[in-house]
Amino acid sequence: MDRPLVETLALKEGARIVLLVLDGLGDLPHPQHGGLTPLEEAVTPNLDRLAPRSAMGRILPVAPGVTPGSGPGHLALFGFDPAATEVGRGVLEALGAGMTVQPGDVAARANFCTVDGTGTVTDRRAGRIPSETCARLVEKLRGAVPRVEDVEVVLQAGRGHRFVALFRGPGLGEGVSDADPHREGLPIPAAVAEAAQGMKTARVVNAFVQGARGALAGEAPANAVLVRGLSARPRFPSFQERFHLRAGAVAPYPMYRGVAQLAGMEVIGTGESVADEFGTVAAHWDRFDFFFVHFKPTDMAGEDGDFDAKARAIEEVDRALPALLDLGPGVLCVTGDHSTPVPIRGHSWHPVPVMIHAPHCGADGLQRFHERYARAGSLGTFESRHLMSLLLANAGRLDKFGA
Repeated sequence: MDRPLVETLALKEGARIVLLVLDGLGDLPHPQHGGLTPLEEAVTPNLDRLAPRSAMGRILPVAPGVTPGSGPGHLALFGFDPAATEVGRGVLEALGAGMTVQPGDVAARANFCTVDGTGTVTDRRAGRIPSETCARLVEKLRGAVPRVEDVEVVLQAGRGHRFVALFRGPGLGEGVSDADPHREGLPIPAAVAEAAQGMKTARVVNAFVQGARGALAGEAPANAVLVRGLSARPRFPSFQERFHLRAGAVAPYPMYRGVAQLAGMEVIGTGESVADEFGTVAAHWDRFDFFFVHFKPTDMAGEDGDFDAKARAIEEVDRALPALLDLGPGVLCVTGDHSTPVPIRGHSWHPVPVMIHAPHCGADGLQRFHERYARAGSLGTFESRHLMSLLLANAGRLDKFGA
């Protein structure tokens, strides 16, 4: 396959780039808040100071009307065509958790949930149990279901209700549906092989789900598990190979560390807060040309339908922002991987606001950074996969095309 044009034009020298991703940033006007979005409602003096000297627009993670998952949303930000780059959520979670994904392994994103006496899922997140409880329950599952047939079950606790399940043994393959109804009010469906190579995997996953249900029978609220995103590790060229960028990633959650690793970044930290994340960037400032910084609470608040919490999360980022600005990035981009509107309580197809601050960005003179101003910005509305070329151009890292 021919290399994308932007990769053939990438230069080895130029300014540093920081991509700050507020997960699920985009939202919709909320009638109970005067028709404002959380980004409009939030008090953001530092973003407001940047806004008039920045260029704004909106990005589409995949295509108009298509709701993206977090994996495709981030791969698009990193310059991949998400429609042509299939990566399962499981392998992203496994890599992000520091697990070794070997050839033939199949990894899954998993989480504890609550089911009632009939087996109906009443809470897909088990009340967002604390990470300490998750670790205890994962240890319990390790003892109860260490193997299924000749397949080793490798488990790694994550944050809150999340964990990673990796299946290692002969004859496993991809092409297996989720053992997850994706909403409350339904039973946990059996995983089904969508291709011949996935038949054994589906059988093993179903046995693991059943074994976990038995092991967790006396627990509350986490008395069952959901398994989804079953996948193996693909091989992508690194940021160094594609863009001549030494890229570092800071992300608290495993899935986002995983997608950064797949894209060829070095994970340099996690951070308990966005201030910690910015501190990690500062500590590694001289080692990298590109920094990806991920912030999760905006997405969580959107999924919970909590307008005020989403606004507060945005304000948390804004309060910490001076520490990042003091480093003097040549290019700072603030955006999201997708929209998670409070009224929808989940990912959506709506465009995501984006702001690029750089010396030659073509400042729009807009007073604040939010959805309405982004709609009027000079960048227009474009697919997320083209964002990297704009960041490289603003950093002086793209050569001229043609004579």
